Amino acid sequence: MKNKLKIYRAMKDITQEELANELGVTRQTIIAIEKNKYDPSLVLEFKIAKFFKVQIEDVFEYKIE
Repeated sequence: MKNKLKIYRAMKDITQEELANELGVTRQTIIAIEKNKYDPSLVLEFKIAKFFKVQIEDVFEYKIE
C-alpha cells in the first residue's frame, strides 16, 4: 500500500525513531511502512492519522486491484 508517511514525518520534522516511540512500534516498522514493504494494521493506520491530525486516506493510498 502506497503511503505518504515520510512526507508527513518530514513536515513535522521528526525522526523515524521519534515517530516509532510515539506510536509504540519499532523504528524498523516505520522504515518498512515508508518503503512500502509492510502494510500496517488498521489500528496502526488510525494511530498514524491521529498523530498527524489527518484522515487515514491522506496518508495511505488504497487501490482495489
